[in-house]
Amino acid sequence: MSARCISAAMTATALGFGLSAGVFFAFSTFVMPALGRLPTNAGIATMRSINVAAINLPFLGVLFGSGALATALAMGALARRSQPGAGLSIAAALVYLIGTLGVTMACNVPLNDALADAADDATAAQVWARYLVTWTAWNHVRALAALVAAALVVAALCERARVAPGANAPRALALSAAR
Repeated sequence: MSARCISAAMTATALGFGLSAGVFFAFSTFVMPALGRLPTNAGIATMRSINVAAINLPFLGVLFGSGALATALAMGALARRSQPGAGLSIAAALVYLIGTLGVTMACNVPLNDALADAADDATAAQVWARYLVTWTAWNHVRALAALVAAALVVAALCERARVAPGANAPRALALSAAR
């Protein structure tokens, strides 16, 4: 794969990580606090509706597509681990795959399922009381992981641009300074 294609894939990955971080940040900072202020039944009904609406191609495409890109980039970085940015690319993929997708599947989705499966109002209210605290705490983790992963990919891109043979601007500056 050409250096340009790798840089384009890394940029798309960083943007996907950033979009994911932004969605999770919004939930942590104002969506969940707002739902917690609603009457219990209204909060539960709204969150159930959000959980159903979240199963859509744009959201899941960004969330899991970014994970697929990260996996491909990490595999490529493993093959060229001595090249600039390779270690940062691998770290970014691990942070996103474990801290964002892993937490989503192991923590947030089971909590969503428990809320959806609560059969009566009393059970739903008990689940909701735990859900608000626990789901939001795990959401903080995945928001931070996605943000850190985005920053790591940007750092890897900067490292590649700084020292990669295809980085024309820095090389041109070095050549003009040498003259």
